[in-house]
Amino acid sequence: MRVLTVNAGSSSLKLRLLHDDEQVAGHDVQRWRGEAEPIRDFFHEHGAQAIGHRVVHGGPKVLGPAVLDDRLVDHLAGLTDLAPLHQARALDGIRAAGECAPATPAVVCVDTAFHTTLPEAARTYALPKEWNEHWALRRYGFHGLSHAYASRRGAEIAGIAAGRVLSCHLGAGASLAAVRGGRCVDTTMGFTPDEGLVMATRSGSIDPGLLGWLLTSGKVGVDELCTTLQKRSGLAGLSGGSGDLRDVLAARADCDLDAELAYDVYAHSLLRHAGAMVAAMGGLDLLVFTGGVGEHQPPLRAELAENLGFLGVEVDSDRNTATGADADISTNSAAVRTVVVESREDVEIARQTREVLTRPSR
Repeated sequence: MRVLTVNAGSSSLKLRLLHDDEQVAGHDVQRWRGEAEPIRDFFHEHGAQAIGHRVVHGGPKVLGPAVLDDRLVDHLAGLTDLAPLHQARALDGIRAAGECAPATPAVVCVDTAFHTTLPEAARTYALPKEWNEHWALRRYGFHGLSHAYASRRGAEIAGIAAGRVLSCHLGAGASLAAVRGGRCVDTTMGFTPDEGLVMATRSGSIDPGLLGWLLTSGKVGVDELCTTLQKRSGLAGLSGGSGDLRDVLAARADCDLDAELAYDVYAHSLLRHAGAMVAAMGGLDLLVFTGGVGEHQPPLRAELAENLGFLGVEVDSDRNTATGADADISTNSAAVRTVVVESREDVEIARQTREVLTRPSR
């Protein structure tokens, strides 16, 4: 089955046509603002038997990939305020594809679905029970398509069974997932994609009392606080730069003290949360790096591996420096394997789309 995958980011669009797991054609659009033309032109040139859409937030009702219909679109639209940077763009992609290919079956693949296996203790916030029930407050987790693919592909590369896997999706947005036996048992993002690791422009986890103090003391308003936490914090806020780790590392090499602190905070956040994920699994068999940062920053991989050395993690310096993706970078004697996996959300989207559309009807 030839599947067109539509992966709409906050400002970009990735279109891929896959036959089985092989890419037949692809097109990327930067600074995409929801225009229909790129999807229409790509579909008219290449065609497809099915369309798979990546959507960040599925809320409490979408527990796996689902055939697209009007009711589902309305439900997803109602979740936009929980993931404002991405949900609206995904809906733009859904509408554009529906207009140019109304007769082609379409499937929604949500990032939150992979984390529906979280144990109740891991997904529940210690808030009043009535709040959690009335507003469906819980830790949803994100980057699920990436974590699902990376943990499975990582085990294949390492040549081991899918035991206890720490999946590190590191990019402008970043999260970790603790995957045991193919099931996610913990993750760093929560009700929104803002919880967890320090990211490019997002603060990650912050003391809620600090946020309350900023608001109640009149230091900042609600809108300013929300904007700052999402777009002016993280590496960007600490370094005073773009938030791109490459820029931070370049400034750090030039002895910029703000950039040095920004990197140290970022790296400490990664280590701290990695330790929590390993504890949630009861140990570690496989460490996986994926995403733009995970795939292209050997020094960061080496630093985390060294700090997790007490668990049996050990990377080979030459392999770590030389590799791009889809490679085992462990030393031969390492008790825990470490691999780099090229981020292929398109493969996971296509796999889930085929699975839904070929499922026997009941």
